Amino acid sequence: MLVPDDLRYSTDHEWARPAEGRVRVGITDYAQDALGDVVFVDLPEVGKAVAAGEVLGEVESTKSVSEVYAPVAGRVVAVNDALTGAPEKLNQDPYGEGWLCEIELSGTGGLGSLMDAASYRQLIEG
Repeated sequence: MLVPDDLRYSTDHEWARPAEGRVRVGITDYAQDALGDVVFVDLPEVGKAVAAGEVLGEVESTKSVSEVYAPVAGRVVAVNDALTGAPEKLNQDPYGEGWLCEIELSGTGGLGSLMDAASYRQLIEG
């Protein structure tokens, strides 16, 4: 499984890439592999305020429907509309074109509770 070292990870298999007060969010390679072929993505609305651990949206695959959780607290400021017409991008490029949304961090939204790559590798291998 691909686990980039520059990301932070949740125990629910979401990744977070911080950049200038925002965090780009997606599901991990491990999560997309477990889901199988993704056929639909329900994205959050821009402007929605989220708490860390709150449901952001859903990913539907040929196997199941899974909720996606916010790894950080803040406000959704962008969504990847390309997934609406091409949900398979989650399978093909989960850390690139398959990103879900961007969250502007709130004062209490930090990344401190998320795992680094080494800790996430231990979680999925253990």
